Amino acid sequence: MQLFDVYPLYDIEPVRAQGSILWDSKGQKYIDLYGGHAVISIGHSHPLYVERITEQLQNIGFYSNSVKISSQERLAEKLGEVSGLRDYQLFLVNSGAEANENALKLASFHTGRTKIIAFTKAFHGRTSAAVAATDNPSIKAPINFDSHVQFVPFNDVEAVLAAIDTDTCAVIMEGIQGVGGIHVATEEFMRAIRTKCDETGAVFIHDSVQCGYGRSGEFFTFQHTTILPDLVTTAKGMGNGFPIGGVLISPKFQAKHGLLGTTFGGNHLASVAAGAVLDVIQEEKLIENAAQLGNYWMQELRGFSKGIREVRGQGLMIGIEFEEEVGPIRSKLLHEHHLFTGVAGKHTLRLLPSLALKKEEADIFLDALKQVLN
Repeated sequence: MQLFDVYPLYDIEPVRAQGSILWDSKGQKYIDLYGGHAVISIGHSHPLYVERITEQLQNIGFYSNSVKISSQERLAEKLGEVSGLRDYQLFLVNSGAEANENALKLASFHTGRTKIIAFTKAFHGRTSAAVAATDNPSIKAPINFDSHVQFVPFNDVEAVLAAIDTDTCAVIMEGIQGVGGIHVATEEFMRAIRTKCDETGAVFIHDSVQCGYGRSGEFFTFQHTTILPDLVTTAKGMGNGFPIGGVLISPKFQAKHGLLGTTFGGNHLASVAAGAVLDVIQEEKLIENAAQLGNYWMQELRGFSKGIREVRGQGLMIGIEFEEEVGPIRSKLLHEHHLFTGVAGKHTLRLLPSLALKKEEADIFLDALKQVLN
């Protein structure tokens, strides 16, 4: 048997990692400025993270959600403390797509409606309801029907106010669009959604799968404002590589047995991994680091005199839009300067490093990019 060939692969095999550094099977050292799609939030192989998972595995690795799992309760309490959303409830799953799937389902249970408002260039996952709300027809199979989804231009206040009505089940939006090119939702746009959802009884879902967990310089991007969504989804940075996701559920929703369910969600190892991530974020002040280093990086990049059209983002979620296509730039950064980065579209380089990135590592990227552009 062979692997199903759906991923274009670089001929690089990382075999060891520490902090923001990777080593491949040939001994080559790289700086990781992408974190495997924003997954590595506290750095590779953080000693506390490794210790907690190892200790848990030596005791019990898994049992189902039919029994008490106290590490889930500790995780929920800690997440409420660090995020400031203490009166929300937590439903644990395994991925961002699964988090969005359950959020959409919960919204439909709550409202009894089906109409979804989503946005141009949105990406919410590849499962059925999540991919229906994703603005990419090439990844939708015929079974992923989307006739109930209306796509509206991102950050267009007038358009979203016109779209939300009393038939609307939910509005789902990313605080910062990742795949869509690192576009930050404006406060005016989010406030318009919140106000119209309140007027019509629709549910406001904030997809924080990629932009959340401290990456923006606040725990969630909506916390740069005073706006509160009804449902918040999270995943990527939540487990630092261990698969876990969650839906944070406001008090307006009533739980009942059997409403939602999952086999693996919130298992012993996942809950302990996520708890370790929160402890490290808090103890090492990684949200503050993301804010400070992100501001520094963007200020320096905006000072480049050649080749850059625009720098967008918040904290350590940064998009650099170039005048030329980004593919050759990314390739040189990887193969000549040994820097892992990502892309979003044909012209935008995407930076999603660990929140524990060091200034000297950020400076290495700046020097390398200058050389590539010159």
